[in-house]
Amino acid sequence: MEQNLKEFTREELASFNGEDGNPVYIAYDGKVYDVSESKLWKTGNHMRRHQSGIDLTDELEAAPHGVEVFERYAQVGILKPGKD
Repeated sequence: MEQNLKEFTREELASFNGEDGNPVYIAYDGKVYDVSESKLWKTGNHMRRHQSGIDLTDELEAAPHGVEVFERYAQVGILKPGKD
């Protein structure tokens, strides 16, 4: 269920980049996930290719994995549609 989930604007999401003690969040398909516990996201950067705090929906097709990897992590919110 997606009850009581925070709505993030793209600007708000950008601050969850692992810097200054902030958690590491990414968005995919309108959902925001906390990937802070992932060893591959610890620095806020994944494989030197993907930055946290952004919507990765368009970048997934280049990944060697599918959407199932996001299901390992807690969904903490939803991404508001639009460019802000």
